[in-house]
Amino acid sequence: MALLEVRDLSFAYPNASQKALDKVSFALARGEFVTLCGATGSGKSTLMRLLKKELQPLGSLEGEILYDGKKLGDLDGALSASRIGYVCQRPDEQIVCDKVWHELAFGLENLGFENGLIRRRVSEIACYFGMEPWFEEKVSALSGGQKQMLNLASVMVMQPEVLLLDEPTAQLDPIQASEFINTVRRLNREFGLTVLLIEHRLEEALERSDRLMALKNGRLIACAPVREALKEIGRQEDMVPYLPAATRLCLKLGLKDACPVSAKEGRALIEKRYKRDVTALPGEDRAPSGKPALEFENVYFRYSRDGKDALKDLSFRAYENEVFCLLGGNGSGKTTLLSCAAGLRRPYAGTVRVFGKKIRQYKNQSLYDGCVALLPQDVQTVFLRATVREELEGACLQDLPFDLSGLMDRHPYDLSGGQQQLVALARALMAKPRLLLMDEPTKGLDPETKLRFEDVVRSLKARGIAVLCVTHDVEFAARVSDRCAMMFMGEVTSCDLPRRFFAGNSFYTTSFSRMTRGLYDLVATLEDAEEILRINGERDKACS
Repeated sequence: MALLEVRDLSFAYPNASQKALDKVSFALARGEFVTLCGATGSGKSTLMRLLKKELQPLGSLEGEILYDGKKLGDLDGALSASRIGYVCQRPDEQIVCDKVWHELAFGLENLGFENGLIRRRVSEIACYFGMEPWFEEKVSALSGGQKQMLNLASVMVMQPEVLLLDEPTAQLDPIQASEFINTVRRLNREFGLTVLLIEHRLEEALERSDRLMALKNGRLIACAPVREALKEIGRQEDMVPYLPAATRLCLKLGLKDACPVSAKEGRALIEKRYKRDVTALPGEDRAPSGKPALEFENVYFRYSRDGKDALKDLSFRAYENEVFCLLGGNGSGKTTLLSCAAGLRRPYAGTVRVFGKKIRQYKNQSLYDGCVALLPQDVQTVFLRATVREELEGACLQDLPFDLSGLMDRHPYDLSGGQQQLVALARALMAKPRLLLMDEPTKGLDPETKLRFEDVVRSLKARGIAVLCVTHDVEFAARVSDRCAMMFMGEVTSCDLPRRFFAGNSFYTTSFSRMTRGLYDLVATLEDAEEILRINGERDKACS
């Protein structure tokens, strides 16, 4: 018998013109690890919340959800809270206590467990997750990765049988994202934990998954073992961007029968099938052109007098007519840098210049009038009105590099993550900036929406707008940037052209770089990999 079963589930939000979910049916066996993918707005998060009794949204529900053979709605509240765990996309939204140890104990305290049992479980889970060094820390002092690990540990201390994860790595850097997924897989393997994971980074997830499910417009279009599901999804052209890098490359090359999942499998296929006569693509070095748009010179910043430096002797330049992407771990100082560049925080030493002028010389909000605009990480913080039309009042929509006409009468909070990003970007562009600062603009975006966002960034550059983008999304950076830089402990430690930058990195790099490293030089994107392989051609089958 399935541990969790969904039968003909349909759901519609109040006053919605169409269903968010339409006759969805599937079952999760005990100990299964299942990944769920699909476009923004396809119904993934709605489905996940419906599976957690306490989080079910208001609306019209049809069909059945069964847990261990019983209707989910009939489960005892304490049983439901402890047996079905849930971790959301934004770490801060799930944390309720000020100290790490208290957050771990909070759920057990609410269920009325006696103190001895709480102490035993909390100490054990803290050891398992390696939390001893920060067990007594304030939650506010933790990095994004630590907060998400804390959320996971706070759920696991309740000893659930099912773990629901709604894009848990969306705000994590590549290393922390990999560590998080590995921890979930370890819990699945060692404790027989049943896992349902919503994820856009399929390379990490599918290597560890038993099955893959895909939603499209509220309907389940695939639910099968991973390779079988990938082939099914790959038959629909608009779903190809959702597939792992190695699978996408094979489809680009016309290898429809091959279905590699990981970079390792993709590399093995390339070694076996393709020649290596030409090892590098033709290309020229591109030196930055134009005048500096943003300059940091020996900048220091700290949040409190007795605190550590968040920025330390930081120096770099971003130029006009370029897209500059800044990568690095959670807590490395990237967002602090943007705050200083936007004039929201003032360094205690060093100089920040915007278009050659010291930032402190911009008086009476002149910095934000035709000069600098900031797209923050949480774009919901910029919304103040009841409709998109009101938010964009006074904007010339014809000048925008994207179409928002179908969203004008909707509340900003009712939009998908990708739509919110575009509306917030439209608000930022109303100031007609010459320098646009963006903090994690692609987080939570599905691959198709991300491709459209890349076109938007290119169009902004074509209009002469300098773009400085903080991101964890290595593939996005490889595709749109003119230069990339790495931050570590408040400093820029490396800066180079995208192909060289990602070729020199082992962890902050793309799957295409990993697949081709040592075989071909300076391959960073899908287009790079396809071009170099077509130039070389396939080996003679008799020799392969």
